Amino acid sequence: MKELKLEDITHSIGVKELFKHLNISITTGEKIGLIGRNGTGKSTLLDIVAGDALPDEGQRITPKDYTVAYLKQEPQYDPDETVLETIFNSPQPLIQLVLQYELILEQLSQNATDQALQKKYTKIEEEMNRLDGWSIDATAKSILNRLGIKDVHAPMRNLSGGQIKRVALAQVLIADADLLILDEPTNHLDFSSILWLENFIKNYSGAVLLVTHDRYFLDQVVNQIVELDFQSLTKYPGNYAAYLQKKQELLENIALRQEKNYQLYKQELAWMRDGVRARGTKQKARIQRFEKLQDEVNSEARQAGITINFKTPRLGKQVFDLEKVSFSYHPKALIKDFSLIIKRYERIGITGDNGTGKSTFLKLLSQQLVPDSGTVTVGQTVKIGFYQQTFPKWDENKRIIEYLQEAAKTIALKNGQQINLIQLLESFSFPKKTHGAFIRTLSGGEKRRLHLIRILMEQPNVLLLDEPTNDLDIETLQVLEAFLEDFKGSVVAVSHDRYFLDKISDKLLIFKGNAQIEEYFGSLSEYTIKQQKVENVPQAKDINRATTKNASASHQETKKRLSYMEKKEWETIEEEIEALEQKSQMIEAKMNEISLLPNQEKYYGDLMDLQNEKEEIEMKLLEKMERWEYLSELAE
Repeated sequence: MKELKLEDITHSIGVKELFKHLNISITTGEKIGLIGRNGTGKSTLLDIVAGDALPDEGQRITPKDYTVAYLKQEPQYDPDETVLETIFNSPQPLIQLVLQYELILEQLSQNATDQALQKKYTKIEEEMNRLDGWSIDATAKSILNRLGIKDVHAPMRNLSGGQIKRVALAQVLIADADLLILDEPTNHLDFSSILWLENFIKNYSGAVLLVTHDRYFLDQVVNQIVELDFQSLTKYPGNYAAYLQKKQELLENIALRQEKNYQLYKQELAWMRDGVRARGTKQKARIQRFEKLQDEVNSEARQAGITINFKTPRLGKQVFDLEKVSFSYHPKALIKDFSLIIKRYERIGITGDNGTGKSTFLKLLSQQLVPDSGTVTVGQTVKIGFYQQTFPKWDENKRIIEYLQEAAKTIALKNGQQINLIQLLESFSFPKKTHGAFIRTLSGGEKRRLHLIRILMEQPNVLLLDEPTNDLDIETLQVLEAFLEDFKGSVVAVSHDRYFLDKISDKLLIFKGNAQIEEYFGSLSEYTIKQQKVENVPQAKDINRATTKNASASHQETKKRLSYMEKKEWETIEEEIEALEQKSQMIEAKMNEISLLPNQEKYYGDLMDLQNEKEEIEMKLLEKMERWEYLSELAE
């Protein structure tokens, strides 16, 4: 078992101290999720762990021959190299051998009769046999296939940002290092690739340290959460759900302590204001205690946060009406004869593969683009706030507070009150000491957060959000999700983040490529599960294939009809579902009754038994509901 250690690390960027006497160890088999607000130094910490940056103080300790593979948010690459050369760019001799094998294979495909090439091939093939390079070659091809990397001979300069990120991810995964460091690995991945990556990391034999905003992904793959806050690290065993539970308990304790501290703080403040003349040893000690207490109260107040519910202009019934809209980036058709009405207060999530037209769709709604044919009608009362992936044209030499003052100095809330910019910035995790900072000094995530605040300050009644989860920290996403929950307007959001879309949308548009757009009423998690079943069950594949020219009409009819036993099941399944629902409700009523009784500890065992029974019934209910959905499709 190998272990990497950081001991007593202190590090600053300019005048900003990021870490102070920080310690962490990473051992083989650990899957660690690093979380923290943007600007706290997560990427800098990853650089130090990887050995790409040196701390101001402290040391990095690793065993001999310890290997690290590091996926950065902005991958570094040679634009003149091909995808193949970039993927196998590694000092490891075996990976270099596989690269030489693939290169010679490509040369032979162009000139099969060249005897010099044939000799080289024979020699490399012998080495591949001797060192078992075939397993790495097969693994590499599997990884490339799952990440959607098709043309390995394309030059890197011709790739989009998303393609470059996937190539960099493939390079890191192929390296098979002692430690994988992944900075936002799910950005630019579609759902099938994300699910595959989840499984890859869970089964990875080495250690993994990752930063991600995708909370479902985090929950699935990590066995430890490490939170970077106030220049130090706090470890929480378990996945993201376990972290949330521990964090809730911690915050409840903080709230209790905060109330006690406020009472002490008031007493100390009264004493300080009394103007005690004597400044002996006891008085000095008390002043120090007062200052420490003041720091604690201020620190805890920062953690408490502020809920922001902006006043929203009235939104009429008509929002967007799309009629037979088509749009192409020639020769590629992205949208074809698509019609849709977006209603008042509707929440639509948009997802799908990269390059299928999702961002283009938002630009059509915002009238930044004009359709090739068809019409996009925007309601008269619509006031759009458009959060785009690109930053606005702002003066980076302006201070944060100055930039926001251009929009407003105070913001009206729904309850009729006003909040100032200081309160607004603090609610989005900008502490007071940063308000005068220049925009140029902010991290990428902090700039995105500032961009988001400015858009919300304009108080729109329709929000178009293009990948808002990319590069935003989890805490900011929680603030945004809470804002959207109370937002009295319509929302159309493009995202690959399942957790985010599950929370904020009630309808999906799935962009499937080739100008195909599927409408789905329900959550993204439900859609993903449904798609997995379709892909894994042969009958479902047969039903889909039945519409092709080669499928016979009789086969089509056979697959769509209920069998005799299925008809019997269909006749009673709704009654069975209703019975299970009633049973679940009865158990919940019993649990509520017990919760009102005194001496709760006496009934802990009863409550656990009832909870287990309720979970068992709900599992049966879920199975019945899925079966009902399948049978209802056949019955139709």
